[in-house]
Amino acid sequence: MPEARAQVVLAFDFGLRRIGIAAGDTVSRTAAPQGAVRVHQGAVDWSLIDRTIQTFRPDLLVVGNPLNADGTAGSLSAAADRFALALGKRSRLPVRRTDEYASSLEALEQLKGQRSSGQRRRRVQRGDIDSAAAAIILERWLNRQQVRDGSERDG
Repeated sequence: MPEARAQVVLAFDFGLRRIGIAAGDTVSRTAAPQGAVRVHQGAVDWSLIDRTIQTFRPDLLVVGNPLNADGTAGSLSAAADRFALALGKRSRLPVRRTDEYASSLEALEQLKGQRSSGQRRRRVQRGDIDSAAAAIILERWLNRQQVRDGSERDG
């Protein structure tokens, strides 16, 4: 069976004050934080998002879906839906959604662990958490795709 072409994917952790961004690909199935875009009084900094898309030239985009622990829509779900729709229209790229439950808490714990172990020297800032959460969201999505594609390998 021929190898599938690697796809570059950008992920977004939507928030009312910042939107974290991460980049990854379908071969390595890893993601790297790429910073955060500020949202000022409900206005997204689309120019920075557009530049990020031009830089990475992704094949598709993933936007976290803020669900509650029980799977129901969270308080930010409607706003995240509007962002995902606008992102797809602006970029003309396919947008996928995936559960982002507790990704920010997981990101904060990872960053705190890196700081206490000496891997990270500077203080953890809110934008760091958002972009790390976007990386977690992207890796979750990539791992789900791996299972769906049947491309998990034994051993």
